[in-house]
Amino acid sequence: MIGEVSKEVLEALLETIPVEFSLIDENDKVLAWNKHDTRIFKRPEAVIGRDVRDCHPKRSLDKVEKIISEMKEGTRDKAEFWIDMPIDDKPEKILIQYFALRNKNGKYLGCLEASQRITHIQSLKGEKRLLD
Repeated sequence: MIGEVSKEVLEALLETIPVEFSLIDENDKVLAWNKHDTRIFKRPEAVIGRDVRDCHPKRSLDKVEKIISEMKEGTRDKAEFWIDMPIDDKPEKILIQYFALRNKNGKYLGCLEASQRITHIQSLKGEKRLLD
């Protein structure tokens, strides 16, 4: 990252970006997440420090484990998929992405899981210029 920001600005940024994320460390423990009150995939605060496997449905656990294992091995840096999910009685398309976190030397530091509603993005047509 170029430049520096205060902790207050960083926290505001992480709560403002239009993506919800969860972070796990190199030992698969949940470190943190943003947008606690408005998350698509809600979880109790007691999950902090627990194994990430406890946060996923059993039907997808083998896939999550494969992704994390490949990230640790260095054979994968990203995984993405999308699902249809009803939210507030309306259908929403949800994009879910996993990104390996690595230091400058390529050492695996953990994983970022990012999720966002993309139904609105998919519906965009043509152009809309700034302040139109």
